Amino acid sequence: MNELADAQVTVVGLGLMGGSLAGALRGQCRAVVGVARRAATVEAALADGLVDWATSDLAEGVREADVVVLATPVRIIIQQLGEIGPLVPQGCLVMDLGSTKARIVAEMARLPEHVQPLGAHPMCGKEISGLEAADPSLYRDRTFILTPLPRTSEAALALGRALAEAVGAHVLLLEPERQDFIVATVSHLPYLLACALVATADATTSADPAAWEVFAGGFRDTSRVAGSDVAMMMDILLTNRDEVLKALGTYQAKLGDLTRLVASGDEEEMRAALSAVRDERMRMFP
Repeated sequence: MNELADAQVTVVGLGLMGGSLAGALRGQCRAVVGVARRAATVEAALADGLVDWATSDLAEGVREADVVVLATPVRIIIQQLGEIGPLVPQGCLVMDLGSTKARIVAEMARLPEHVQPLGAHPMCGKEISGLEAADPSLYRDRTFILTPLPRTSEAALALGRALAEAVGAHVLLLEPERQDFIVATVSHLPYLLACALVATADATTSADPAAWEVFAGGFRDTSRVAGSDVAMMMDILLTNRDEVLKALGTYQAKLGDLTRLVASGDEEEMRAALSAVRDERMRMFP
């Protein structure tokens, strides 16, 4: 299978990410098949026009697939990779949408030889989850990280790239350990910081009724990702724990530096430090 237009793509897991991917791919390949545990989710995906057909039976859904995309939480992906090998046909490309890669890619290496594995992590999402939040434009103009294995063929990688580009994303190839190192700081750490911010507000100002009149857009925007699905985030944090802990350690040191500056009251030093951070932020997002 070399062309996405000729492929049956089976998306396993029809939540926000899987439902959005299915909807974005429909009409761009031979068929989009959905697999979900709950019959109600299967029916909703069909009613919303996100899939050509759907089932609650994993074996049925992947039996004739050219591409299988696992769009479930990380630890469930790892479990499914241990089950799916005998169910898929010769040459099937098996991908995932998990937010951490090292553990997943290690499990992919154990797939039978007739399967082509390719790790993936699209850098997009919402703080709300479930099929009702699915949006076929979710991946547009976003980075779609691919982490090929040594055994991944050029044809399989090209097909995975075509899938990412078909939903409007930009492909970036990374080694799994490098992607986990990067996303620990730019994706996983912000979730914990948002949680700490909400917990701080709850411990300090929430008892004052006026706080809910005063909360500004900055607080709302900064704390937004604290509303993310807890089960999903638990999987992410526990499968990228070492890198997240390193990022937390660096953050705590930087926060300590700012605490010292505020405590010292040294305006010149404080202005220099904050200006340097502001300049760096402007370079990151000109």
